Amino acid sequence: MGLADPVFLVNYKTYAGTAGDDALAFAKTIERVSDATGSRFAVAPQLPDLRLVADRTSLPIVAQAGVPRAEGGMGDVTLEAVAAAGADAVFVSHPEHEAALTAVERAVDRCAQLGLASIVAVESLSTARMALAADPDWLLFERSADIATEEGMIRTHPERIEAFVEAVADESPETRTFVGGGVRTATDVARAFDCGVDATGAASAAVEAEDREAWLRSIATAVPTADASR
Repeated sequence: MGLADPVFLVNYKTYAGTAGDDALAFAKTIERVSDATGSRFAVAPQLPDLRLVADRTSLPIVAQAGVPRAEGGMGDVTLEAVAAAGADAVFVSHPEHEAALTAVERAVDRCAQLGLASIVAVESLSTARMALAADPDWLLFERSADIATEEGMIRTHPERIEAFVEAVADESPETRTFVGGGVRTATDVARAFDCGVDATGAASAAVEAEDREAWLRSIATAVPTADASR
């Protein structure tokens, strides 16, 4: 299990048209584009559809959330459950689903035991350095203000992303880097990879595209192939 790079993540979040049969149909489209172009895509379905998409596609599967069973309660989804459902990776923290650093550390440790790649989100270089103490597999640089906008950091402050990539490489070379927030076009994706990240992705831009397959094929042109050097 795990999440290989470079990769583009399509995150369903809770958008309309991404549940049940619609979730699988969209995933099949993503898989078809990935197979046809050779570009690596991953998908983050709504949590009830994890097993459906994992069983019926070969795409890497990312769980949108999860907590260690020992810390779960009514309504929580556990790391153990998402691993059993076929997830390859999980967001243990996200700007829309934040977790305290101590909780992140415990979740990252449990992910390692379960064979899940852990993804931790941060909004600044200072929080990135603190999060690296938990030794996550992936560090996502994403600001809440950029989500579902057309003014993401990749357009307004690419130098911040480059500084983030450099800081992670200096302090934790094994940790992969991810940038999100406001990624809408193939140009945005190319800019992200030019900044040195290992992954980027989108939610609203993918789900709301008038022609999802055409949009995905455009994005694929900017995702480096697995054997490409950057």
